[in-house]
Amino acid sequence: MVIQGSPGSSIHGVTGREQTFAFSVASQAIPTDTTAKFALPVDSEHKAKVFKIFSFANPHMRTFHLSWISFFTCFVSTFAAAPLVPVIRDNLNLRKSDIGTAGITSVSGSIFSRHVMGAVCDLLGPRYGCAFLMMLSAPTVFCMCFVSSAGGYVAVRFMIGFSLATFVSCQYWMSTMFNSEIIGLVNGTAAGWGNMGGGAAQLLMPVIFEIIRRAGVTPFMAWRVAFFIPRWLHVIMGMLVLSLGQHLPDGNLGALQKKGDVHKDKFSKVLWYAITNYRAWIFVLLYGFSLGVELTADNVIAEYFYDRFNLKLHTAGTIAATFGMANIVARPMGGLMSDLAAHRFGMRSRLWNLWILQTLGGVFCICLGRANSLPASISSMILFSIGAQAACGATFAIIPFIRSLGVISGLTGAGGNFGSGLTQFLFFTSSRYSTATGISWMGIMIVACTLPVVLVHFPQWGSMLLPPSKDAVRSCEEHYYGSEWNEAEKLKGLHQGSLKFAENSKSERGRHVVSAPTPSVTPPPASV
Repeated sequence: MVIQGSPGSSIHGVTGREQTFAFSVASQAIPTDTTAKFALPVDSEHKAKVFKIFSFANPHMRTFHLSWISFFTCFVSTFAAAPLVPVIRDNLNLRKSDIGTAGITSVSGSIFSRHVMGAVCDLLGPRYGCAFLMMLSAPTVFCMCFVSSAGGYVAVRFMIGFSLATFVSCQYWMSTMFNSEIIGLVNGTAAGWGNMGGGAAQLLMPVIFEIIRRAGVTPFMAWRVAFFIPRWLHVIMGMLVLSLGQHLPDGNLGALQKKGDVHKDKFSKVLWYAITNYRAWIFVLLYGFSLGVELTADNVIAEYFYDRFNLKLHTAGTIAATFGMANIVARPMGGLMSDLAAHRFGMRSRLWNLWILQTLGGVFCICLGRANSLPASISSMILFSIGAQAACGATFAIIPFIRSLGVISGLTGAGGNFGSGLTQFLFFTSSRYSTATGISWMGIMIVACTLPVVLVHFPQWGSMLLPPSKDAVRSCEEHYYGSEWNEAEKLKGLHQGSLKFAENSKSERGRHVVSAPTPSVTPPPASV
């Protein structure tokens, strides 16, 4: 006999009564499924309604930690070379064009891999996508130890950059595990802490390099040995994700599909609804000038401070690290601001929040390029970092409300890498612009390319400047999310998941709007 409330009485081995050393952010407006056996309160889709950041409750919080640490590891390996460029360029005789090309290729590879990862998440599940990519990219990190030419350096950085597609699995995974009212904070925290790997690389790699050098290894060998650390992190995290993670709150995708609990989507259908949704392409552009400029800064900022202010390598790396390390609070802050605004004013406030944050990031980027003193440069860099990273969090507080989650997450994530490659190509690969001038021009592009957010309109919620549709049918969440299913599929009950999400997303109307009645989600009777 199992005593109620004792450890192990739930299907996940925890009771939900364990002490949690964390702050808790909860969704209050969405009804709780009291019949579900989870450590955290859940909604009708079994997505967690609370976010306890230091809890490891399975599956929701365990998934959170596996996801962000995996993404963090990939960021470290992708940008591990950036703070060591002053040493690497002397060893390999790199020109400025070589360094710029390597910076572009390091983020260009994941333009393709993020597209693929979106489809993998939709069809196979985020656990497999994340684990397999971590394991497959580990050998490419190890190859950095054997680079002997500029071409080899560029090629290896290109291959390592493929691992940044773990961002897509990270955001997809969070969206399947947490309720829509807190998804901005959860997505922002997972991605923000993952992006923090860019700052950690700026801080850790020079320290690791210095420790190895002081152990008697020559500088030209020490930077190579330093890459053993991120390589083993890839292997370890890949194994942990595969052994401890699960795709969905109720289990792994393949098993649920075999039981008939989860419908198996056709890739052609998922892709079609993604690429024909104009909102997706606007967010591709927007993310190109939030995450994209962040990736560009991760590649150039240490060298910028090293050359412009004649700093030591470790000092320049430490200053540059603050740019990436700001992710620990900036990106979650952007998501949280979006959630809080939406709770009161709905989706329209999420769009306004995104525009304000990203525009401010662009303004401070311009200031960074025009600053002539070290204190002014550092201050501008930190404010630019906060604005850009908070805008990233605000972006993925909106993405889950667009259909075809995996493919659109992949498209948007790839847009970030494309924006980084574009800005590095335009401003940092030739001697036409100084690094400072390039940074200023990049800020101008941020401000200009954020304006299309005003065109994003949801018929059920409205846009920045326009109210929701007055049409009684189009203004319902059930119509927007159910329209991708034809009548035959609806008769089979395949649209039930969409209706549940539609019901849970009614909070995007804002606190002052009364929810409309929801169509019955009772499955149709079986035909005889």
